Amino acid sequence: MKKLLLLSALLLAGSSWTMAQSSQEPPSGMSEIQAYSIYYENYKSESYGSAIDFGRWIWKGMPETIEGYSKFDLERNLQRLITAYGGLAGQAEDPAVAEAYTDTALTIFDKVYKHFGEDLDQFEWAVRKGRFYQRHSDYIDGSTEKAAAEYQKAFEMKPEEFTKMNDGYYVQVLLRHLVSEGEKDEALAMIEKVEPYAPDQLSEYISSARNELFDSPEERITFLEGELEDDPENEELLTQLQDLYEQAGMNDKLSEISQKLYEINPNYENSLALAEAAIGDARYNEAIKYFKEALNKADDSDKKASIALNIANAYLNSDRLQSARQFARTALEHDSEWGKPYIVIADAYAQAVNQCSEGELEVEDRVVYWLVLDYLNRAKSVDSSASNEANNKIQSYASYTPTTEQQFFKNWEDGQSLQVDGSLKSCYSWIGESTTVRR
Repeated sequence: MKKLLLLSALLLAGSSWTMAQSSQEPPSGMSEIQAYSIYYENYKSESYGSAIDFGRWIWKGMPETIEGYSKFDLERNLQRLITAYGGLAGQAEDPAVAEAYTDTALTIFDKVYKHFGEDLDQFEWAVRKGRFYQRHSDYIDGSTEKAAAEYQKAFEMKPEEFTKMNDGYYVQVLLRHLVSEGEKDEALAMIEKVEPYAPDQLSEYISSARNELFDSPEERITFLEGELEDDPENEELLTQLQDLYEQAGMNDKLSEISQKLYEINPNYENSLALAEAAIGDARYNEAIKYFKEALNKADDSDKKASIALNIANAYLNSDRLQSARQFARTALEHDSEWGKPYIVIADAYAQAVNQCSEGELEVEDRVVYWLVLDYLNRAKSVDSSASNEANNKIQSYASYTPTTEQQFFKNWEDGQSLQVDGSLKSCYSWIGESTTVRR
């Protein structure tokens, strides 16, 4: 090819001729192979102006072959000429010139379809034409609608392949158009078709597109419930409904659908959902059961710490204080710098005083509040985000600690260690910790 280019350059040296010719033959009496070689080299270097000067005759005359060059491919070179005209349109400063270039490119598209007919890869060329409309929208009337029409053709021909192209970009373009035009039924029908093939990025877009298609969460719930009738074990539909029921505060339906998801797939997420639904209805025993399942299925320390604390709170709310402390400590094993578990232990000890004292605080009961304060101070020392809650509780509990007079009669010295266990009072035997006398 380089030899052909040199030969052509020599033949042209010193000649004067215009590149404005528009005949079906190569310019200035050149042979087809000479003109093609110069056209192709300019195309490769993105010198699109020179490329079309030497290649215009190709789309004018539509030669199937070039003598002396067996690799010539008319369809491929028409595609290149479209690219060249499009490139010149993008470079043009005058909008009228840019529009003329895009019009010529669209003329070539028409010639491609007419010339090759059924032998053309209709899918590939529909996508290509849709991209052209998009890229040159400033110079094409109705470009958005025209691009969408081409993408719709491509989608109908090969839905899976079209959906996966460019990580779902072309489907997003088509869906955006349908949503903007208010064509709800068409958009929903398309979403249903593409979801089985949708890449992650497209799946995220589909979720947001759905929100735009419905006037209210209730409308979307109605739609999804209808879809579920045809496919009652579709986890994707069930999960979407689960989120919507939670947002709408529809607790009965939330519990029902969470149970169904769990029966289909008792994984971490579905176990956790059942636990959270139960805790919302104060069904603590059921919540504890499913939280424990989720704890065993959790795959990182943060999740384990959070679930363990939920179990601790469920035990605390059902007055099982020793178990509440046990799981608060489990939470600390997974996150020792979290203040909340220390606060739960403090609350468990404060609740123990209520159980043991039966409303009549003896000095021994008051000692436990020193231990409560120890845990609250520890909470805010390890976790500044727990400071406000810890300080509020400190203010509430500080007044219940032994008075100076009570300490005097007990002969307790400042800084003295005291055991909070059965030696203090039998109902505190499970605590088994020590605290310090303070003035």
